Amino acid sequence: MKAQTFLPEDYRPAEDEPFMNERQLEYFRRKLIAWKQELLDQSAETLEGLQDSARNVPDLADRASEETDRSLELRTRDRQRKLVSKIDSALRRIETGDYGYCEMTGEPISLKRLDARPIATMTLEAQEKHERRERVHRDD
Repeated sequence: MKAQTFLPEDYRPAEDEPFMNERQLEYFRRKLIAWKQELLDQSAETLEGLQDSARNVPDLADRASEETDRSLELRTRDRQRKLVSKIDSALRRIETGDYGYCEMTGEPISLKRLDARPIATMTLEAQEKHERRERVHRDD
């Protein structure tokens, strides 16, 4: 078990530090864990809400509205479940030392991009190239 890295409350990764040093890795690890916990808390609230709303509504319009709301909520939770999986993957990359580097080019992903989207696996350029390729093949 390695020692906990000290991280000041107001710490933000800076371009002038060595890329993916212990402080930066700890910053992103904490950010990912907090995001994951927030998603799990929201999921628990949804489950409670769905169990509470499982009542028989006599009015057809009200029932249809409630079913639509429930369906939307379940789709949102499914997206969040997939997001939790991506967060877990990012946490594993931190542990293995691969975090912060593009899976396509091996280049460092910008700190601004990682701060905005800590689950990013590609540089912005590689992501754009990937999406253009996807669009071309999808149109076939």
